[in-house]
Amino acid sequence: MERSILSRRNFLGLSMGAAAGVALAGCGSSGPGTASGGGSSAGAASYWYLTGQPGEGIRTNSVNRFNQANPNTKLTATTFQNDAYKTKIKTAIGAGQAPTIIWGWGGGTLRTYAKAGQVEDLTSWFGENGAVKDRLFPSSFGAATIDGKIYAMPAETVQPIVLFYNKRAFEKIKAEPPQSWGDIMDLVPKFNAANIAPFSLGGQSRWTNMMWLEFLFDRIGGSEVFQAVFDGQKDAWSNPAAIEALTKMQDLIKANGFIKGFSSITADSNADQALLYTGKAAMMLHGTWTYGGMAADGGDFVSSGSLGYMNFPPIDGGKGDVSDTVGNPGQYLSISSKATAEQKETAKNFFKTAVLSDAEVKEWIDSGSVPIVKGTESAFGASKDADFLKFVYNTSANAKVFAQSWDQALSPTAAEKLLDNIAQLFQLKISPQQWATNMNGVIGQ
Repeated sequence: MERSILSRRNFLGLSMGAAAGVALAGCGSSGPGTASGGGSSAGAASYWYLTGQPGEGIRTNSVNRFNQANPNTKLTATTFQNDAYKTKIKTAIGAGQAPTIIWGWGGGTLRTYAKAGQVEDLTSWFGENGAVKDRLFPSSFGAATIDGKIYAMPAETVQPIVLFYNKRAFEKIKAEPPQSWGDIMDLVPKFNAANIAPFSLGGQSRWTNMMWLEFLFDRIGGSEVFQAVFDGQKDAWSNPAAIEALTKMQDLIKANGFIKGFSSITADSNADQALLYTGKAAMMLHGTWTYGGMAADGGDFVSSGSLGYMNFPPIDGGKGDVSDTVGNPGQYLSISSKATAEQKETAKNFFKTAVLSDAEVKEWIDSGSVPIVKGTESAFGASKDADFLKFVYNTSANAKVFAQSWDQALSPTAAEKLLDNIAQLFQLKISPQQWATNMNGVIGQ
């Protein structure tokens, strides 16, 4: 698996620019990448997307194949580096212009622009094109759906959060991977006694801490606990299941469940990954995008089979479904409501015939990613990472709920408040009740 696949840090660095998720619209002038052209007010349909391999090359190949098959209704593509994209998109939103096809992250930003009438309602189109919808992971549509209506085409690849573990560390203490929260708490003193940190954590990055709460909320109270927050229900963060999750989180911290000094360790430098593959930490809750980094930098850690991985275990007495997962359920393509009727038809034809076509799916798999298409697991066999790819596929395809990362699902204001309060919670500066009160104050913002 290649390290060049868009990491969650870059992914969320972008999405926090509008998440922030970069605004789901674009500008009428050409950008710093390929092709001229952007706005959808006149001329050919336009499509803006990010630079960086392998994603840029795969997207460009799909555009080229589409244009060869549709010489009279071509797409013009413009690529942007992520910071430039964030800036350009914000400017474009203010100007009321957009490319025809808008590459984005769904969730909170999509809600903002759907409410403002910036993007097309695609619900009826998916109803008329059931074959397009039915071949994709059902879980990928959650972040594309606002108030029961679909405003984006799910695309590209899936990146769930999983529990990684160092098999060598478990062999040292003669223990098995945890099958419950009780097992996790029982393992903490055993690893500490062996001078191995139970969990690695790049806590300075804040969003890494968030992944813990996402699973604790789900496993204790089910997916409806965060859904109530997303839906803007008053005092939703004060749900008893939420308070229990926050309390359990601080219990693990107080028990020295994490590497000493975790709040000063960054995920950007991959220092948290290094703690796992060097055996200084036994486990790490992280995104599947870290697999490539550990394979590249960890010596024989991955190739020798010393890396284990599993979905987050159940919590004793919790009512959450153990198949649920969180992370990045896909990327998302919307159609600008400002586009002409002809441009909208071109975009829909692109969605139907080019997005996640057989050729594109093969390219994503060859790059070490799992596309959000059912039945692709048979193509993983040729990869040296076949077992891991099958695990990612099964985790994603079988999830009853694949929740979008909270800081993408929420508005920019709420997401920043969330990350700040999570940092304080992990540093034991605020109580679970204080956390809930602080977060209730930004519900619906």
